[in-house]
Amino acid sequence: MPADARSPRSRPGAPPPESPQEEPSLGQLVSEVTSDVQQLFRKELELAKAELRQEVAKTGKAAGMLGGAGFAGFMVAVLASLAAVFGLDAVMPLGWAALVIAAAWAAAGAVLYVLGRKRLRSVSPVPERTVETLKEDAQWARHPTK
Repeated sequence: MPADARSPRSRPGAPPPESPQEEPSLGQLVSEVTSDVQQLFRKELELAKAELRQEVAKTGKAAGMLGGAGFAGFMVAVLASLAAVFGLDAVMPLGWAALVIAAAWAAAGAVLYVLGRKRLRSVSPVPERTVETLKEDAQWARHPTK
């Protein structure tokens, strides 16, 4: 048999030989999918870290406000109480004057506490956007053709 007869190109109607670069192998496809999934999870982790940083910053600001309110309230209570107690001493006994002033500052402290607690409740410890995108990724992984 001549060498030309064995070659698929020389036969009329025979398809041209496939080059190995036309279609990737199963191993290459699995490697690409694995790489894409790893990259996806890295991005999701970066998103979660960014969201947590935002929430930690909000928590820190709220805690700072509560601490500042506590310190300011303490200083005001001490100094204003002394002034008010001595002012009320002209009208009532010194002990009763001190008790009235202490009750007024307790009410102010309660208001500051309620406002600070309200701010802390607005902080979300769960990275909601990341959770949502992870759910979408999981659904895509289950049904990649949809």
